[in-house]
Formats: sequence, C-alpha cells, structure tokens
Amino acid sequence: MKHSRKITGIGVATVAALALAGCSAGGGEEAAELDSVEIMAPYLVTNAPEDGNDLEVAIEEEIGVDLDITWVPNSSYGDKVNITLAGDDLPHVMVIQGKDPGFVRNAEAGAFWDLTDYLGDYPNLDTTFPEVQQASSVNGKVYGIFRARDVMREAVIIRKDWLQNLGLEMPTTTEELREVATAFTEDDPDGNGQDDTYGIIVPKWPGTIGTNSPWDAIETWYGAGNRWTERDGELVPNFTTDEWLEAVQFERELVEDGVVNPDFATFDSANWNEPFLNGKGGIILDVHSRAGVLMSLFKESDPEDFQDYVDVTGNLVGPDGELHALPTTGYSGFLAVPKAKVRTEAELRAVLEVLNDLNSEEVGPMLNNGIEGETYTLEGDLAVAVDDAPQTLKDTVMSFAQLGMNVTGFQGYLPKQPSEYEQEMYDKRKAIEASDLESAEFDPSAPYVSPTYVSKGAQLDTIVSDARIQYIAGQLDLAGLQDAVELWRSSGGDQVITEINELAGADS
Repeated sequence: MKHSRKITGIGVATVAALALAGCSAGGGEEAAELDSVEIMAPYLVTNAPEDGNDLEVAIEEEIGVDLDITWVPNSSYGDKVNITLAGDDLPHVMVIQGKDPGFVRNAEAGAFWDLTDYLGDYPNLDTTFPEVQQASSVNGKVYGIFRARDVMREAVIIRKDWLQNLGLEMPTTTEELREVATAFTEDDPDGNGQDDTYGIIVPKWPGTIGTNSPWDAIETWYGAGNRWTERDGELVPNFTTDEWLEAVQFERELVEDGVVNPDFATFDSANWNEPFLNGKGGIILDVHSRAGVLMSLFKESDPEDFQDYVDVTGNLVGPDGELHALPTTGYSGFLAVPKAKVRTEAELRAVLEVLNDLNSEEVGPMLNNGIEGETYTLEGDLAVAVDDAPQTLKDTVMSFAQLGMNVTGFQGYLPKQPSEYEQEMYDKRKAIEASDLESAEFDPSAPYVSPTYVSKGAQLDTIVSDARIQYIAGQLDLAGLQDAVELWRSSGGDQVITEINELAGADS
C-alpha cells in the first residue's frame, strides 16, 4: 500500500498563519494541514517492514495521518543521511543517530529547524528529562527530539551465594566494595578449599575515559564527575581533579591487591560473563540488565536453584559520604526536521503535531510493544509476549521502535518476567534506577561541540586513557600519569577547555 503524500502549499499555509497568528501556545503560526509525513529511519533486523503492514496501519488510524517511511539498513544509515542531505529530496523527519561532525555542521548552517522554543507547546514532546534534552542539544540549541534510553543503568552485580557463604552484606560504599572484593579473593567464597577466586571482573574496555567503563563508574563515585565537571565556576575534564587521582589510586590498589582479574587490560569483553558463571570472579560493575542476562544463564544450567546466584545493587557512596551516580547520556540520537522539506513555521507545527501524537499514551505502546493480542497480551499493566507471533511482525515492531521518543517517560508496557523471582529482581532493578537518578552526575559539557575537539579529539582521548590503564596496571608512576595530563593540555586540551567554557557561557 502506497500512502498519499500531501502537505498544504506554502501560500495556503501563510494565509492561514496570517488569519490565526497568535493563537498557538507559543504565539507563532498555527499548524498547516498535513495528510502524510515522510520519515527516514534505520532498521536493525534482516528485512525492512513491508509498506502498509498491520502495525503501520494501526498507527495511522490513531494519528489520522499517513506515514511514508523510507527504511534504511542500519549498517549504511550514516552514509544515507549524508547523501540525502546533499540532495533535494528530503523527508519531513529524519532519524539522526548522533552528534557527529557532519550533523553539527549542517545543523549550525541552518539545515534543520531549531526546536528549542517549540517543544514546550506539545505536551508529549515537552520532556520531563531536561538534562537529557540539554545533553542532546548542539551548543544549547535543540535540533531534534531525542530518543530516550535508560538514564540510570550502572549497577554492581554480585555472586549472591558467595555473599551468603561468607556472611557478608551487599556493599553500599566504595570501601565496602573493596572489603567484599578482598573477601571474595582471600576467604574461599565457594568453599572448595582452593585459592582460585578473585573479586572484580574487569574487561579490556573498547572506549576511552567517559564511556561508562567500570573505571569510569568508580571515578564518578569518588566525586570526580562524569567526563567533565565544574570546578571554581569552570568546566574541566574530570581527570584534572584531585578526586580523579584519588580514584585511580584506589583502582591501582585493587589491582595490586589481586582482587581484580590480572588480565583486565586484555580480557575480551565478549567473555565478561564467563568468570562470574564459572565461579572464578564474583563482582561485575556494568549495566543493570546484565544481572537479568546472568540470571537467565544460571536458569539454563541450574533451573532448580538459579535464584541463588545473582544479586544487584546500584551506584555506591564515595569517600566523601555522598552518592555520585553515573548516568548514561540518556538518549540515542533524535528525530530532526529538515528545513529544505519543511519550509514554514506552519508546516513545522504540522509535523510536530504528528510527532506529538506518535509519543502519546495511545501510540507509544504500538511503537514499544506492537499490537495487543498479536505481539503481546496484558496481565495487569505488564506485557506478555505472544511467542507464536509471526517473526515478520516482531521484526516490524523492532523497526518501528526506532521512531519511539519517550521524552516524557516510557510510553509502553514493561515486560512481565518469566517467574516470580525474576519479576522481583526486575522490579528491584527498576527501583534502584529511580532512586539513583536523584543523584545523577550529568556531564555538563555534553551539549557543547568544541571545534578543537572535533579535529583532535581522537588523538587527545587516547593520551590520558592509555596512561590511566598503565598507571592502574603499575606500569606508570604518579608522575608519569600527571605528565600525560599535561601532554593532553599542551596538545590541544587547554584549547578544548577554553572553547567548551566559551560555549557554555554563551548558552547561560
């Protein structure tokens, strides 16, 4: 089925705007009439949704507008975005997957609408996560409606049976983490009489500083901030702070004491679960969803007693007695509106009305769960997956989820877990998320795009991150680590600091 595509002409829209000016919440033009909206979006499954599929039809019936979606394989989506922006056939809405230099240049050159002053007029687009919206902005200007992801995911995942065997409690502070990790290393937590266990499992991390590694989590807990932090009215990288130096000293001591796997600098992250499952290591610092994965794996190997192996807590209190929780960026790209297609404010408002409807409590469950009775059923307020739903329909739901914004909270139903214990643990994780969110340390530099960092960031990032690993491993002394920070500064880092603060000052 091919949907019609019709938007009122510019002249008609202008006449309507003159007649109705000042009636909208923001005092601007009223929306033009819009029969269809063209969208470009990626798909991550094998095949793109078929045009006119049941889910698309159900959504169109709810919002009263046809959707004409160009689906692009995720592997080639970035290239397709660049090609589309260089041409003259743009959609009304484009999924943009991140603030890469190309998007930033196009946005600041006027290729996309600045939505900063418009979103407050639409209740489903007026976010309840202002820190995330600010982080997704470009130097304080909102060029797209962000696609929300869990803001708080950091967790401490622990072998529950080892805690019980040693009569220990879940750690609540970084010092208690050290104590539990030491006991797991030295006190035979599995009771086999062998010196064959250690505390914390850390893999080789593919990202640099500020990419939510276990080391990043500890450094944030120590009060060093999240990538950047504010000191004496200035934004600075966290690795320039005393708290960061204290944290990496703590990390080095964990390695020196043998409570971290000795191959942490080379251990493949694809095998991160294995030592935990095999009884070699007892603690993982990672996203809370890994706890669910581990429980499922234990359920496969020991279905009778799988509930005995995994427990979880959230972010830990640091040495200053405060909780500095490490959040994610809270978003994965955004939906942007190209000016080459949407030429007037009236047309923009028509598009925003459609996006507002797509983020409603009626349509949200369609994007996040699919079609009730076909892909899921409800038990209370929880979604139960229909196992025999056609795979093509399941794949279609996964693709349409790429259009989900959820900027006012998750617009859908959370999944019902397979057993009472798994539901209990899932609810516990959600409660930890909500509690830790109150102490989230957001990256204050996230909105700002430093020209020097754009050109030199790849080289700058490795200077301190490599030195950190060498220091933690005992291959570099404190003076060498501090020299690396100074090298970062002299190689362009000081210019980055200057630019970030100038941009932040202009945005205040």
